[in-house]
Amino acid sequence: MIIKEIQEEIIDEFELFDDWMERYEHIIENGKSLPLVNDQHKTDDNLIKGCQSKVWLHADYHDDKLVFTADSDAILTKGIIALLLRLYSNQSPKDILDTEPYFIDTIGLKEHLSPTRANGLVSMVKQLKLYALAYQAKNN
Repeated sequence: MIIKEIQEEIIDEFELFDDWMERYEHIIENGKSLPLVNDQHKTDDNLIKGCQSKVWLHADYHDDKLVFTADSDAILTKGIIALLLRLYSNQSPKDILDTEPYFIDTIGLKEHLSPTRANGLVSMVKQLKLYALAYQAKNN
């Protein structure tokens, strides 16, 4: 599935909920399906800087696509990174770099997070794109 289709799917899911308590629950549920990073990759090098919680992100490159795994010590943050991985994992570096996660603004996620969590969200997106940039440069 292409990134745009995944974003539209996420937006449609969030439209099913009437209030933000239900949306937070949905985000937390997403975290339960997160492809977890292997313990050997839970290193300081894989910690996302700028997050209030600990978030580890690891990338592998298979068949011209980036495959991400992650984990967090906070359930809401785990759900947020799960949404981002759903969007960007199994995509080409070029597609990741070319596509902004507009679903975040469309569903109002950033405005319903504390300032520190919102900064963490920005840091997560930045780190995913940095991996894409690194793998794109490495393979060109």
